[in-house]
This record gives sequence, C-alpha cells and structure tokens, in this order.
Amino acid sequence: MRQNPDDVLRRMLPDLDLVLTYGGGDPVVRAYRALGARDCVPVYNALDPETHHSVPPDDRFRADLGFLANRLPDREARVADFFLRPAALLPDQQFLLGGSGWNQADLPANVRAIGHVGTGHHNAFNVTPRAVLNVARDSMAATGFSPATRVFEAAGAGGCLITDAWEGIELFLTLGLEVLVARDGQDVAQILTDLTPDRSRAIGQAAQRRVLSEHTYDRRAIQLRDLLHRMRPDLIRERETQ
Repeated sequence: MRQNPDDVLRRMLPDLDLVLTYGGGDPVVRAYRALGARDCVPVYNALDPETHHSVPPDDRFRADLGFLANRLPDREARVADFFLRPAALLPDQQFLLGGSGWNQADLPANVRAIGHVGTGHHNAFNVTPRAVLNVARDSMAATGFSPATRVFEAAGAGGCLITDAWEGIELFLTLGLEVLVARDGQDVAQILTDLTPDRSRAIGQAAQRRVLSEHTYDRRAIQLRDLLHRMRPDLIRERETQ
C-alpha cells in the first residue's frame, strides 16, 4: 500500500470505521493511520484451552530442545542460527525437529528430524522436551508485536518456551519467568546449558497460568465485543436482544 497510492485497500481506508490487524503493535497502527485509516487495533493470536493443554510427556519426543515448524524460505536462516547452531555447539545434548521439509536438510548428528507432527500430538511435543523453541519469520521478527500461535500453544501445554528476541514479547509473557528470550544461537546454547529441569517446569507452569488468564480466544472475543460496543453501542444492544 505504501508503494502504490492506487492500491484498492489503501483507497478504501478513509471509508472504513476500523482496521483490525493480526498483529504488529504500535508500528502497524501508526502505519495504517498514516495511510488514512480512522483507527487500527491489533487482535493478537491466543490459546484455545480445549485443544492445547497439559498432557503426560511422551517418550517419542524426549529431547533437550524441541522445535516444531515447517521448513519455509523466510525462516530458514533464522532456524539455522537459533536451532542448528546451538545443536552444533552442544553435541552432547539432543535436539528434536518436527515439521515438513527438514528431512532433506543438512543436520547435525544430534538433531533428530521426525517429519510432520499431527495436531493431536502437539501438546506432547510441547511438554516433553526440556524446552521448546519458537523462531519468528523474518517479517514478523522485523515488525515485532506479532506472537505466533505456537507461542500460546506451547505455553498452554505448560512447555518451557525459548523464543528469538522480537519487540513486544514482554506484552504477552514476562521475560525470565514465563519465557526465555535469545538474541542468537549462542544465547540458545547458553540457556540450555544453564536450564535445570526444575526451572524448566517452573517457567512452563507460570506461562500456562498467564495465557489461561489473559491470552485465550475467549478473552480476545471480549476485547472485540467491547471495542465494537464503544464504536456502535446501538448495534451491540440490538444483537444482544435478538
């Protein structure tokens, strides 16, 4: 839209009451307003506790660090730094890689690629390793304020999450207490070297409490309802009486 003044959505922005975004925080809000939007509000990813929750560990997913993501071009360089580099630095630790496309990759000997992991096994994948990793795509990391669904799903299962650093993570989870943040692969390796099983469990439990209290889709729905009520109270009252 910035590059093309005739973009269809850009031309429509001044006529819209509200733009709702998938994420992006203040930078994206300011960008939409600068292009003529009346207002812009992010409605972030969240957790569905009915599908992502605590389960017993599964020996198939035993590892020191697990990473679950399909192989994508706009994430591969960051995966090499945040996952494959720590594996090379810590040859005595075990790394688990789930998702499509990795079987053809050149992987360190201590990385076990298991291919696609069905949704029904995600909870066990998230809770069994000593820690699980989140790596943002290039665009989401650059924009910030864009937590992947995986952040909430891992926390909802009670997994100890290590995430690459991106602006705004502290709005969703408390650094060091509910999530561990790494600036690069060297940081990931140091975190794993220092991370005890007791601390891993404590971080996972704290993250689970936080997302269940603040970051469920029920909470997001209330946020949207309240937002629309402020904009059009007459419309909301009409819907509620039907």
